Amino acid sequence: MNLSRLACFALAVSLIACAPVQPPKQEMPVASSVPAPTPADVVVRINAAQDGQSVEVALNQRFAVELVGVPTAGYIWAPAQIPAFVTRAGEASGNTTQAQSQPGFAGGNHWEVLMFVATAPGSGELVLEQRRPWETSEPPTAVFRVTIVAR
Repeated sequence: MNLSRLACFALAVSLIACAPVQPPKQEMPVASSVPAPTPADVVVRINAAQDGQSVEVALNQRFAVELVGVPTAGYIWAPAQIPAFVTRAGEASGNTTQAQSQPGFAGGNHWEVLMFVATAPGSGELVLEQRRPWETSEPPTAVFRVTIVAR
C-alpha cells in the first residue's frame, strides 16, 4: 500500500516538473512608488491606463509612452507599428520601487519609457508589444495600442 502511494506521489511530482513554463502575466500598473524616468522636456506622458484611447500631441514636441515591463526576464516593450508621421526620439528605463535600489535586489518590474515625435499632422495607431526579442515565433505577452493625433 505504501509503495503505491509513493509511486503516485513520484508521478505527480514528475508531471509538475515537466509542465511547460508560462511567460509572466504582466499587470500594467498606473501608479508606482517610483515615477517613470521620463525627461522633464516631455509634455505628453501616455500610460497604461490610456490603452486603446486617442491622445493629442503637438508637432515636433516629444511625447512618451510609460509602461512597466520585465526586462530582467527578457520581456521588453518595442514598437510593432508606428504611424508614418511619428519618429522615435529616445528611451529611458528605471526602477518601479525604492526596494530595487537596495544592494542584492534582483529582478522585478521596471519602467520602460519609449519617446517619439510627431513630425507632421496626422492620426494613426501606435502599437507596442512586449516580448522577448529572440522569441520571434512567439506571440507577444502584452500589447499596448494608442491612437496618436498630431496637430
